[in-house]
Amino acid sequence: MRHLSVHRVRTGVVGALITALFGAAGLSAPAAALSPDDTTAPAGNEAGAQVGTRTGTQTGAQVGEALAPTPPMGFNNWNSTHCRADFNESMIKGIADIFVERGLKEAGYTYVNLDDCWALPQRNAEGRLVPDPVRFPNGIKAVADYVHSKGLKFGIYTSAGTKTCNRAGFPGALGHEYSDAQQFADWGVDYLKYDNCNNQGVDARLRYTTMRDALLATGRPIVFSICEWGQNRPWEWAKGVGQLWRTTGDISDNWGSMVSIMKRNLALAPYAGPGHWNDPDMLEVGNGGMTDTEYRTHFSMWSIMAAPLLIGSDLRKVPESAFEILGNREVIAVDQDPLGRQGAVIGSEGGRWVVAKELADGSRAVALFNESGRPQRIATTAQAVGLPAAAAYKVRDLWRHTSANTAGTIAATVPAHGTVLLRISQDRGWALLPPAVEVGADDSVMAESGRTVKLTATVTDLGRTPALAVSARVTGPQGWTVEAVGRTAAPVLTSGAKLTTEWEVTVPADASAGTHELTVAAAYHSPTGKRLTASVPASVSVVVAPPAGRSYLSDLSWLSAVNGWGPVEKDTSNGESRAGDGRPITIGGQVFAKGLGVHASSTVEYYAGGRCTGVSASAGVDDEKGSRGTVAFEIWADGVKAASTGVLTNAMNAQPVSADVTGAKVVRLVVTDGGDGIDSDHADWADLTISC
Repeated sequence: MRHLSVHRVRTGVVGALITALFGAAGLSAPAAALSPDDTTAPAGNEAGAQVGTRTGTQTGAQVGEALAPTPPMGFNNWNSTHCRADFNESMIKGIADIFVERGLKEAGYTYVNLDDCWALPQRNAEGRLVPDPVRFPNGIKAVADYVHSKGLKFGIYTSAGTKTCNRAGFPGALGHEYSDAQQFADWGVDYLKYDNCNNQGVDARLRYTTMRDALLATGRPIVFSICEWGQNRPWEWAKGVGQLWRTTGDISDNWGSMVSIMKRNLALAPYAGPGHWNDPDMLEVGNGGMTDTEYRTHFSMWSIMAAPLLIGSDLRKVPESAFEILGNREVIAVDQDPLGRQGAVIGSEGGRWVVAKELADGSRAVALFNESGRPQRIATTAQAVGLPAAAAYKVRDLWRHTSANTAGTIAATVPAHGTVLLRISQDRGWALLPPAVEVGADDSVMAESGRTVKLTATVTDLGRTPALAVSARVTGPQGWTVEAVGRTAAPVLTSGAKLTTEWEVTVPADASAGTHELTVAAAYHSPTGKRLTASVPASVSVVVAPPAGRSYLSDLSWLSAVNGWGPVEKDTSNGESRAGDGRPITIGGQVFAKGLGVHASSTVEYYAGGRCTGVSASAGVDDEKGSRGTVAFEIWADGVKAASTGVLTNAMNAQPVSADVTGAKVVRLVVTDGGDGIDSDHADWADLTISC
């Protein structure tokens, strides 16, 4: 839920202040900082105590593991409806029906959850929450009963403040924790999402621990989702308080938001495990803001991060492809693996991510994620992801649902914004599987329209067994000409052997600027005689020569852009995760009309075509993050670093940086984190120009 109106008290939380604050709000003051509003707390109900009739002698962590041994799976309406009128009883019942009818319940989706706007703006005379009679004419318990009748569980939402996050200001639970928790339990609630708005500056640990104790006091098993957006680093203290905690702000249905949130959550792998999960927010699959390739990445990465899988789309309206993604049981099995490990980053250079997750059976799930806007080869090895040395391994593609053997190399050409998700294991039956064959091509080929360019394509046997009768071909878009230079077939490829073919690709004179996709395909036979095929995308970037003279690079199209948080912005600061949410570029109080707003770690590439001589800019940390942020700027000419600034901080004014790029085909602009992590590293390439 979006945090729209948070009010914080910067001074310490003391009894007199809280008493006055709650009195002004018309609420009962919390004794010992917070206590029940109208229900006596059980004895020994302090933070960290072993409390509640349900827990006996269990610790909070043990209770959490019992409630959520694997990441919760289900549905929440917020991403698709917000507070629109179509969020109502009919929708929630319809989702429960679809869970059963489309096999999602059988696949593991359990919770059907309400978000904000289910209540009236005021409590009743007894101080109880009142369901909106228009949205829920039969009340909340009737909806919960319907969900339960389907063999599913029911969840609800409120905030750890005086009001919820919606601008209409529905009642929050601060000061009403015990009565609200009991009301939820009486309705049959199985899951509580507890937001962070209008929190009156009360300490987060205190607010969330109080609700934990209130939920325990009901005696009903209720999963507790801590939604405080990672502001107070809940991964460091919330184990034993809740079963999951948000690690970031709200997700949006766009590539930049999803990837930015993913990056922040990936860094928190050590904190996740059975009963205590990092929550990078709900799934956007099916809402329409991303491509199916991007949604498969979204689902793959949430699964390898052992994230809760809460569907955020209205399943009554999504395309069939959304069900295919959300219902992929092999991917779900990675998320729900009982060992409960979150995947760890093995490498991320150049937007080529390798993330590996240990699974309970000793195998490894491996995500090869391509952050960039063009196909890239991404590779690792079985030993690099933690498997012991062996003669060969079984590799299972969890999206293609195919198996092969590999001698140890794990590699694929991954589409732009795509992810190849694999499961690698030691398997005595590997010799009965066909060899893993990697099909690939040059990562980056550029051509001006009307020109011919060479593309090198390869077919490589990664397996321990041979690939037989191998042939290759490349096809381009309509109107393009593709001709082979050299052999396109081989009678046999032994383990590690490669068939390499050069292809001449002629770009039509009227081809538009941008990335155009080709297909590289191979056919081969396994030793058992089975005929197999494989194909991958390749790309040619049709480029336009930069204009003569001096130009602002923000007025030109880049070849590629990778950013640490949200998208790269033109002529504004980086802002946050959404496109177009930046502010005027401002460094040390000086405002610049032109430039790029980025976030470390960032790489932006431009085509220079050997026609340009120099790049210059005023570089610095944008003022939008106050005193935080340290970055370093680099300018590269092809593969050579041509200039760098050293580490810059927010306390510094804009620093000049320029580089000689004479003869370079590609200019690459890099911002690194300054050596202390990427928090608040909003960087500006102000007045960024190229001379050609």
